[in-house]
Amino acid sequence: MLASRALLLKQAATVLSRQPACLVHQGDWGNWGNTNIAVVFSGCGWWDGTDVHEAAYTMYHLSRNGARFQIFAPNQQQMHVMDHMKMQPSSGENRNMMMESARFSHGQGMMQMQDLSRLDVNSFDAVIFPGGHGIVKNLSSFNKDGKDCKLHNDVERVLKEFHRSRKPIGLSSMSPLLACRVLPNLEVTMGYERDESSRWGRWPNTNMVQAVKSMGARHNIREPYEAHVDEKNKVVSTPTFMWETDYHYHYIFDGIGNMVKHVMRMTSK
Repeated sequence: MLASRALLLKQAATVLSRQPACLVHQGDWGNWGNTNIAVVFSGCGWWDGTDVHEAAYTMYHLSRNGARFQIFAPNQQQMHVMDHMKMQPSSGENRNMMMESARFSHGQGMMQMQDLSRLDVNSFDAVIFPGGHGIVKNLSSFNKDGKDCKLHNDVERVLKEFHRSRKPIGLSSMSPLLACRVLPNLEVTMGYERDESSRWGRWPNTNMVQAVKSMGARHNIREPYEAHVDEKNKVVSTPTFMWETDYHYHYIFDGIGNMVKHVMRMTSK
């Protein structure tokens, strides 16, 4: 009998040792799969949708910190399609935000792309909006209307529902514009308030900082690798590509990592 039990235990240990690491992964803020995060995209590409680096870094850090995540995007046409070589609109092209955002998905299980209209606050512990010009072109009318912009209906609904439910909201790059437009008395960061250029990079979008301040938000100066935490409102923001750099992408990676860690920490409260 004892010999049989020992054999069974040895066989079980062998099987477990061969399981993929993700099945037993423990993140900094919990066991893998215990936290569900909604991630909202606006297309695929810095100039007309969600920045590919911010999207990938967000998903990496969510996985590393033990979260499941689901990608969402509006099932609508984006404002325009940009030629990212010439940095100008391509004529005669139309693309759907959800179809473009699906480029980030492997199309299986929780990674499957979903229509933003189906995002139910009761099914998730937090929501994150990575940056990119899709924030000001597709998820809002900021590109045209500035501080008086209107938000996509589902974007406004999602932000208000998560805020009302006291669930964390993560924001990177330009996306604090969205939250500041519809939520009162927020504290956020979008980096520097002036374009203080250096050999490491520059801050070309400081007009957006002035816009969030005019919306009633308190702005905090932070570096690209830092995050600002509004504990009261459970809003975490990081500058990322508000800072324009040619080479130092690891700072962006670290900034998103700090944002994700604080979002995850808040979900455990």
